[in-house]
Amino acid sequence: MRILLLNHIENARESLRSNKLRTRLTVLGITLGVACMTAIMALSLGAVRLVDRQISELDGNMVVVRPGTGENPDSVQDMLNPASNDSFSVSSLVEDDIAAIANVDNVTEVAPLMSVSGRVQSQDETVNDATIVATTPELATVSNFAIRDGQFIDSITNTNTAVIGNQLSVDLFGTNQSIGQTFSIRNQTFTVIGILKPVPTGINYNNFNLNKAAIINLESGKQFNEGVAHIRQINIRVDDVSKLDATTEAIAAAVKKSHDGEEDFRVLTGSDISRPSSQLFVAVAAAATSVAIVSLIIGGIGIMNIMLVGVAERTREIGIRKAVGASNMHISMQFMIEALAMSMSGGLAGFALGYGIAFLATPILPFLPGFEWYIPVLAFGISVVIGTIFGMYPAIRAARKNPIDALRQYH
Repeated sequence: MRILLLNHIENARESLRSNKLRTRLTVLGITLGVACMTAIMALSLGAVRLVDRQISELDGNMVVVRPGTGENPDSVQDMLNPASNDSFSVSSLVEDDIAAIANVDNVTEVAPLMSVSGRVQSQDETVNDATIVATTPELATVSNFAIRDGQFIDSITNTNTAVIGNQLSVDLFGTNQSIGQTFSIRNQTFTVIGILKPVPTGINYNNFNLNKAAIINLESGKQFNEGVAHIRQINIRVDDVSKLDATTEAIAAAVKKSHDGEEDFRVLTGSDISRPSSQLFVAVAAAATSVAIVSLIIGGIGIMNIMLVGVAERTREIGIRKAVGASNMHISMQFMIEALAMSMSGGLAGFALGYGIAFLATPILPFLPGFEWYIPVLAFGISVVIGTIFGMYPAIRAARKNPIDALRQYH
C-alpha cells in the first residue's frame, strides 16, 4: 500500500509538472485566499494583544465598572463606534457610585469617565471628531496618563481648564505648544493647562483616542448635562492585588446597593476589561475572513475545473490503467492526490505570503502581527478541505469511466 501511495504521489508530481503554467495559476487562487485569511487573523490577534498588554502593564490592580448587565454585553453598534462622543450619553452609573466605590476597603483611587457631546472650537479651527471626556484628577494615575507639557487637572485648578491630546493641540492651534491657549465647547471657554504625551495608537481599554481627546473636570462636564453626571466607565485602582477578587465582589455589592439592588452594571478585571475592543477586532476579522473564504471557494472551483480538463485529456491513460488492473479506488486516489497537492501547496504558500503581508503593514500600524497555533492549522486545514471537496467530483468521474470506451479515445 505504501509503495502504491508513493507511486501515486510520483505520478501526480509528473502530471502537474507537465502543465506548469496551468498548475501555478490554479495554485495561485488558493494562495491568495489563504494569504488574505492569514494576514487578517494575524493582524486582528496583534490588535487584541495590544489592548491586553495595556491592561497587564497596570500590574493587575485595575478594576473597571461599566454600565449594562453581564447578560447583555456591549452591542455591535457600540463596538463599531467605541470612541463616539455620545455613545454613552445615557448610563446607569451615577455620581453616587463613585463615593460608594471609594469607601470599599483596598480601593485607593477612583476615576469616572463621562462623555460630553459637542465640537471643540478654537479661534481659527473647529474639530468635530475630538473626544471630550469629563473626569477627576485621579484618572492620570489610575490609567498611567503621561503629561508632555503642563499638568493634569486637579482640585486646585479652575473648573474651566482642560488637558488635550497632542494631535488635538495641532488641529486646534497649529502647534503642540498650546499651554495657555483657549478653546470652547458649546460656547463654554476652557484654558489648556496640559498636553498629553503622544501615544502610538488610539486603541485602548478606555475606548477613546488620547491623541485627539479633550479632558475636562467632571464638574464642568456636568454643566453640559443639567448638573447630572452620566458616567460611561469608572476606573478603579486597588492597593493589594492578592485581594483583587474580594475587592471586586465588594465593589459589585457597593454599586448594587447604591442602585437599590438593581444589577445594571458590570465589574470587570483582567482581560475582561479589553473585551469590547477585542470583540470589535474579532468581528472585523470574521467579516473579512468570510470574504477570504469566498476567494478560496473560487480557487477551489479553479481546481475542479482544471482537474476535469485533466480527466478529459487523460481518458485513454485511465483506460490503460484500468486494463492492466487498476481499480476505481486507485484511479480516484490518483486524481485526489493531484488536487490535494495543488491545494496544500497553495495553503503553505498562502500562509507564508499572509504573514509577509502582515509584517509589511507593521510600519503603519501600532502593533506587530500575532501568532497562535490555530492560524497555520486553519490555513492549512482549509486548503486541504477545499482540495478534498473540489477534487472529489473529478476523481469520481475519472474512476467511473468505462475502460473500453476510454481505450477507444485517442485525444
